[in-house]
Amino acid sequence: MKRLLLLISSSFLVFNSWAQQPAVLSVREQAAVVDSWLEDRIQQVLPNLMTETGIDFWIVVSREYNEDPVIRTLLPATWHAARRRTILVMYQPSPNAPVETYAVARYDVGKSFKKAWDPEAQPDQWKALLEIIQTKKPKKIGLNFSKDYGHADGLTHFDYEELMRILPAQERAKVVSAQTLAVRWLETRTAAEMATYKHIQELAHYIIAEGLSDRVITPGVTTTEDVVWFYREKIKEMKLDTWFHPTVDIQRPDPSSQEASRSFAVRPSEAVILPGDLLHIDFGITYLRLNTDTQELAYVLKAGETEVPSYLQDALKVGNRLQDILTTNFTLGKTGNQILKAAREQMQKEGIKGSIYTHPLGFYGHSAGPTIGMWDNQGDTPGAGDFPMHAHTGYAIELNAVVFVKEWNKDVRVMLEEGAYFDGKKVTYYNGRQKSILAIPRKSDYLGY
Repeated sequence: MKRLLLLISSSFLVFNSWAQQPAVLSVREQAAVVDSWLEDRIQQVLPNLMTETGIDFWIVVSREYNEDPVIRTLLPATWHAARRRTILVMYQPSPNAPVETYAVARYDVGKSFKKAWDPEAQPDQWKALLEIIQTKKPKKIGLNFSKDYGHADGLTHFDYEELMRILPAQERAKVVSAQTLAVRWLETRTAAEMATYKHIQELAHYIIAEGLSDRVITPGVTTTEDVVWFYREKIKEMKLDTWFHPTVDIQRPDPSSQEASRSFAVRPSEAVILPGDLLHIDFGITYLRLNTDTQELAYVLKAGETEVPSYLQDALKVGNRLQDILTTNFTLGKTGNQILKAAREQMQKEGIKGSIYTHPLGFYGHSAGPTIGMWDNQGDTPGAGDFPMHAHTGYAIELNAVVFVKEWNKDVRVMLEEGAYFDGKKVTYYNGRQKSILAIPRKSDYLGY
């Protein structure tokens, strides 16, 4: 019965849409945008980063279906994986000069990486790479091996050994970790990407609001897992992808249920949604190779209620204040650990209880850059937490405030997460942030942003 009601609700939306769905490009149009952005990044971003890190020769190697996380951001839109062994080379002849790009492969790789290997003339792919190295005479050869970031540790042990086998001693001495270069490449957002990220976040907000509404939820019938799978179906329907399975969980007035102390290591159990429930969604989409990561709240009105109780809205304000404390501590050059420490000292002075676990957001949902706390570690995060903050980078501002609600005689955990951009001076939310808990049902399409 509940499945039938969910289907009816979804069908009703087709004819009675209460909010205008943001546009989504066709798959072909998406591919054109991805390829255009890639060329822009290679021409405008890569030269600055190679100069900044002092690596003038960057090698990225992958075998088919064992992709280096970096190579996935260098492949054209029509490539879903590397082919056979794909070796990409980026060489900068002098600081700030344009970067020369080569594919030591049987094929051109997109527009920029032209085939630079003739298997008929040189059957050994590694020796073909060596010929380029000896011709270019680089000062530093960057390879993707890394202690601190899985994103920058994509070179397999076997391929590393093969490369070391063919490199003469004088070239082996030039080999360095490309960790910082890889992280900077992944974290840096271009003007074109930023112009679109607001729209991508708007898509996420639209889908979240639809799921947390009476278009999907029938109190007493619909379960949290029904809503989760509505989101998965909706994402597919809209020609989008997701990078993780959504979560929908509930906090209730019953003082004997202590949801605010639930470990994030345990996925919440399925439950029927009832009037008086405070719902929480954790949700992300992938569009144009960029990701969102969003957590928001909704409340199911009880009989006689026309709006969300003020005491819950006040609890949300504490969460908003914690967001402000965190983002005002974003400072160019400070590490994630330093930002976390300063924010926690300020929240404690203001008497706010909670946790901060903010992370970079971009090509990956949990992307490369400075880690600012972990949900299970509110102290320093060695390695990733020591990475400094740079301009033109994106983050999921993720945290929770624990607020005692006397009307419920218990703590309520206000879990929030929104995508935002740091321009080097201030943090700007891509498409606003939740400042009002969504009511179920609600009379208008106002979403609280």
